[in-house]
Formats: sequence, C-alpha cells, structure tokens
Amino acid sequence: MQLKKSVTTVGVMMSASLLLAACGGSSDSASSTPTDAFSAATATSAADFGGLAELEAACKAEGKLNVIALPPDWANYGEIIDGFATKYGIAIDSAIPDGSSQDEIDAANNLAGTDRAPDVFDLGQSVAMANTSMFAAYKVESWDGIDPTFKDANGLWVNDYGGFMAIGYDANVVPAITSLDDLLKPEFAGKVALNGDPTASGSGLNGVFMASVAKGGSLDDIGPGIDYFASLKEAGSLLPVDPSPATIESGQTPVVFDWDYLQAGQVAGLAEKGIDWKIFVPEGAVVGGYYFQAINADAPNPSCARLWQEYLYSADGSNGWLRGGARPVLADKLVADGTIDAEAFSALPPVTGSPQIASVDQTAAANELLTTRWATEVGAIE
Repeated sequence: MQLKKSVTTVGVMMSASLLLAACGGSSDSASSTPTDAFSAATATSAADFGGLAELEAACKAEGKLNVIALPPDWANYGEIIDGFATKYGIAIDSAIPDGSSQDEIDAANNLAGTDRAPDVFDLGQSVAMANTSMFAAYKVESWDGIDPTFKDANGLWVNDYGGFMAIGYDANVVPAITSLDDLLKPEFAGKVALNGDPTASGSGLNGVFMASVAKGGSLDDIGPGIDYFASLKEAGSLLPVDPSPATIESGQTPVVFDWDYLQAGQVAGLAEKGIDWKIFVPEGAVVGGYYFQAINADAPNPSCARLWQEYLYSADGSNGWLRGGARPVLADKLVADGTIDAEAFSALPPVTGSPQIASVDQTAAANELLTTRWATEVGAIE
C-alpha cells in the first residue's frame, strides 16, 4: 500500500477477468540490429529487430533496464523484476519504488538525456493521458490479444493490470465493517487512512470515487465522496497519514482504503504478525480499473525497454501480476491459451455488483473538483 499511481482506464468496458471477479545507459545495440539505419529507439515491434531473439540480443548488449515507482509488494513487482533479470541476465535499477505516477514523469523530465532516466512507465490514467507526448509507440507480440478498449491504437500505451477499490481492516482492532457509515463511529476514531492524497494518487482518487458511489453520487459526481471524507475528518476517524505495510504492522493505520489486490497480497504476511486483515468492498460501489504501461521515448536503454514490455505481456509477466492478486489485461487470452495460473486466478477476491471504472473525462472532472475542495475541506495526506 504505497503512494503510487493514478487512476484507471479509458471507456467503460472491462475484460472478463474483472467481470468474473465481480460475479464472484545507452543504446549500443546497432550490432544486433537488422540494418545500419535501424534505431532501437524508434522500433515499434520486435519484428523491427528481426524477431524476439534479436531483441533479446540487443537488450543484452545494453545490459541494463531502469524502472521506477514499482514497489516489490505492488502487484507482485518484486517477483516480476527478479523474473526478468534472471531470465535475460539484465541488471535492473529500480528507482524510488514508493513514488507516485507524477514522480515517474518528473524523473523522466529531470533526468532526460542521462543514463539514469527511466526506460519505462507504469502510470495511472490521469498522469498517463497528460503525458502521451513522452511515450514511444510499441506493439508487443501479444498485441492482438488485447481488447482495443485497453490500448492506444498506435501503441503509445497499453493497460496492464487492475483491480477494485476496497477497505481493509484489522479485525483484532476494530469491529467488522459492513458499510462506510461504520467508519464514522467512535470505535474508528484515529484509525482510518486513505492510500494517498487523491489530488496526486490514483488509489486515493479511486477511494473517493468508491465513497461517492456508495453515498449516492457517481463517477460523474464525486462531490458526495469528498463530503464523506470531510465527515470522516470531522468525526476524528481520518488520519492524515499515507498508509504502508509498516504503518499497518505497527497498528498506526488499522483501517485502509486501497486496491483489493495490494491488500490481498499482504494478508498472509500480516497473519504471521498476528494481524487478522479483512477486505470489504461495499455492495453497489465496485470501483475498479487498470494502470497504463508505456515506454519512455527518451529511454537510455530502448531495447531493454521493449523487451520488458514483451515480458510483461507474456504469460510469465502477466501471471506474475496475477499471483500478486492483480487482474492482468491479458487474462482472457491466457485462459484461452491454457497458460493462466489457474490457482491464482481462482483466488482473486470476489466482489458483488456491477464494476464501474472512470473514463478520462470523469477523471478530469473529479480532479478539477478535488483541486478546489479537498485541501480546504479534508486536508493533506502525507
């Protein structure tokens, strides 16, 4: 549970993976490339390299991949990073793992032209859509298996994994939560945390979206969600703290608004520490979405950036997300191909109700209202 990211996907369609749950360096690769005129930085597919084997060789010539804002316990990125490094023998520099989506863009701008710039991005919707000019078009080999709703037609970005917003709580510390109104009771005073300031964090924003839907608003009307968090503050329930595994383990934040997959991935570890972590999704307020994957057009290791995308959108990478409790955008294809991790797929947290995800326009409108109301009515989350 980190400050990471920003909101979700475009449109209102969702893949069967979400619906099923709801129902229940430098570029030194010229020697590896097919022609003298070829540039890895402008390659739009593995075919431009001559195939996956040649892409792998070009990446090995670079020898490094720079990733950013990928916490090891976020969507199982620890395993995914290790898997890529082991499979290809590539060193990975993972910068500011607890950073936000905006931190990724800021780092790319500040480090542009250096070998420390991020090669790839993993962003929330609002930040991704505001920065598409920084992305390099690329289509992975599994491109055709991704629903058009979840990708840019030219390959500038592709949705990668997603889940649902939920409330997690330590059942040893607070009573069972059956509605958002429970959190206004004295038993929850000083115990509730939202994962990130919603003006900068996608998980925080989606927490407000969920509260809005649960309290009679909608994705078009986030006002009731802001009202709800203002009432949490007035009741003394809301903490101005950005929660993390450490704050949960210490007892500082026994109730957290965060993605279901992040919480599901921590249940076993928390249990070992005597924490009985439960996950609650309000009925009728199933708010979910995907994050956005893209290549930095200024990537210092452009071949490795593209090989990373191929890995993420293969069974290896996508099942890695799945084992972290996240729903990969390629779940339908993996099921059809018989390459899905069936045990992990069946273990996805069930929710009840019809999933809703915010569109680009809904997210923009929500951000505008949050900018004018959140700081004065609710306050900073740090």
